Amino acid sequence: MKPIIPLLLAALTMQLFGCTAAVVGGGATGAAMVHDRRTAPTMLEDQAIEIKSFKLLLDQPEISDYSNISITSYNLKVLLSGEADTPEVSNRFAELVSHIQRVEQVHNEIVVGPSGTLLDQTNDAYLTSKVKFALLSINNKAFDPTRVKVVTSQGTVFLMGIISRQDADLVTNEVRYVTGVKRVVKIFEYL
Repeated sequence: MKPIIPLLLAALTMQLFGCTAAVVGGGATGAAMVHDRRTAPTMLEDQAIEIKSFKLLLDQPEISDYSNISITSYNLKVLLSGEADTPEVSNRFAELVSHIQRVEQVHNEIVVGPSGTLLDQTNDAYLTSKVKFALLSINNKAFDPTRVKVVTSQGTVFLMGIISRQDADLVTNEVRYVTGVKRVVKIFEYL
């Protein structure tokens, strides 16, 4: 019976850290909602679209076995990024996602080619953080960098959000010069 005690302590510790992460993460989510131009129901719908899309991907082995696809929904517009072995795999998944209820538009940016490595994915995550940091340096008091969603795949930076054309130009010009950015794709909705 005594070997169970360390396991229980470990489980309890993980639960405590999990609760802390939930509280801190919940606070960050609440702060992001204050700045977001989407309505709360639309934000929830975006999450539901991502979940439905991911489930659709998992339920289609003829797609999931031959691709590495990321799904991002913002204001009911879906960005598909990542890699697929063939154009048919990419196009088939985009078609399936377009039929999900409430999806208004699908941006199929899936690259045909081999899946990225773990190092590629790590570099993309690092590049995303560099881009987000660069947005903080935009010298415009009216600009709010939390209103820009940044997604990176193979060095291509996708920018989503509901912003003015002037802010979109400022963002694009700033991101273009971040070291490591190969291409910038704007998927903004304009005020």
